[in-house]
Amino acid sequence: MIRNLFAYTRVPSVHGLFMKPVPPPKRVLVVDVGGSHVKCFASGQKKSRQFDSWSEMSAAQMVERVSALVEDWPFDCVSVGYPGAVTGNRPAAEPHNLGAGWQGFDFEAAFRRPTLVINDSALQAYGEYRGGKMLFLGLGTGLGTTLIADDVIIPMELAHLPYKHNSTYEDWVGKRGLERIGEVEWRREVLKIVELFRRALLPDYVVLGGGNAARIGESLPHVSLVNDRAAFDGGIRLWESTKHAPEGQRFKQGAGNPANL
Repeated sequence: MIRNLFAYTRVPSVHGLFMKPVPPPKRVLVVDVGGSHVKCFASGQKKSRQFDSWSEMSAAQMVERVSALVEDWPFDCVSVGYPGAVTGNRPAAEPHNLGAGWQGFDFEAAFRRPTLVINDSALQAYGEYRGGKMLFLGLGTGLGTTLIADDVIIPMELAHLPYKHNSTYEDWVGKRGLERIGEVEWRREVLKIVELFRRALLPDYVVLGGGNAARIGESLPHVSLVNDRAAFDGGIRLWESTKHAPEGQRFKQGAGNPANL
């Protein structure tokens, strides 16, 4: 089962205290917040709903719009994918591509439902997780990075590390990079960064997601594209207690020559 601190409770045991999964509610509302759109889905619904986000959008405004958009959907709990770092079940900092008022925002109080908040790339990654050690890269407005190892979700902020020419990884493979250098060069940069991260983090497999992932258009060993429902599946799975057994092909660790980059 996923080791998520917000989905556990302490119960007595003959050996002391241990962590036991809370029985999952039946109906989950998933809210995937992005720099371009906010997408919503709920258990039992056939279609998702969305609205355009805007550069000055605050967390309170987002909750207000979501509440109006899904007012006819019944739900017991909420999963929120946030485009940035999360700590203590709240945004740890303001987002790079939205307005102010997100850091420390209490989504549980705003939605008036039990709520889990997680990095948006981690949400999408968990929907695609097949066990073992997976690296997920989200190619959208920015660059999302998540590692999942033996059912433990590890959101990362690799996008803002220095890359080259006094710029970051996100500057090259995010939306601004795509517009600046063009699709052909952008694709080469994505493939190079995938290989750099693969050698550093040694995943069993890599999944590419986000709105621009389909632009890669190449079949790479042990690299796959995320499906459109991954974030929704991940949001629902956060409230489940499921063990994911490793399956599928794996990288041969140590393969590859850095000189070929």
